[in-house]
Amino acid sequence: MARSPESRAWAAGGMVFAACAAIVMGVWQVSMGIAAILNDGFLAVSEHYTFDLDTTAWGWIHLILGVVVVLVGFLLFSGSGFARVMGMVFACLVAIENFFFLPYYPLWSVVVIALAIFLTWSLATADVRDI
Repeated sequence: MARSPESRAWAAGGMVFAACAAIVMGVWQVSMGIAAILNDGFLAVSEHYTFDLDTTAWGWIHLILGVVVVLVGFLLFSGSGFARVMGMVFACLVAIENFFFLPYYPLWSVVVIALAIFLTWSLATADVRDI
């Protein structure tokens, strides 16, 4: 089935958006990670939280995931299938990690989870044959 120029433009735009969103999400993760590593009092949570990790541990988790997501975001500009799969995998990991991070910064976590879900959807639905 032949695709119209408009549909090809939307597909290409969707992949560019997904790549840019991955980079932005990764930079957010890196900035949160650096802040948590440098300032032990940056994160505070109830003492009864089941997944209560040290602030430095949360910082390293954010930092490592953020760096990987930024790298995957740059790889997405190539349009490779491997980059798309890695983008979906790491977007899911970021969403899961931010779910456990909800008690620390609820609004931040919800925004990052929403962006990760949208990123996963974008990467799963774009047709690379049209790009």
